[in-house]
Amino acid sequence: MKVKYATIIIENMEESVKFYTEVMGFEVDSQYTPLPGVIIKLLKGEGDAMIELIKNTEHEIGLFSVGIEVEDLDATVKELKIKGANITMGPVSITDGSLAFLEDPNGARIALIQHN
Repeated sequence: MKVKYATIIIENMEESVKFYTEVMGFEVDSQYTPLPGVIIKLLKGEGDAMIELIKNTEHEIGLFSVGIEVEDLDATVKELKIKGANITMGPVSITDGSLAFLEDPNGARIALIQHN
């Protein structure tokens, strides 16, 4: 498993992108609009990890989750359940693969993602 991204729910996409590109030195990698009213922008810095900005009124503004990339999501979820992990969602299909969520003992969300 490797950390792939940190997801941040934001209020103003233009202002947030400006901060992460002009101040922090990230570059916009890609943009998605998976549902009406939802905008996702991925920003790339050094290395493989990215920041995922999501403009969405359904979630509280702030750090939403840490995304970890796995090679076999079904096998990983099965193994984590055996070890007692609290799987809160999934696996479910997404645009570029599949996704599941779990919580750590403090309630922090961890997204497990398998890319196609």
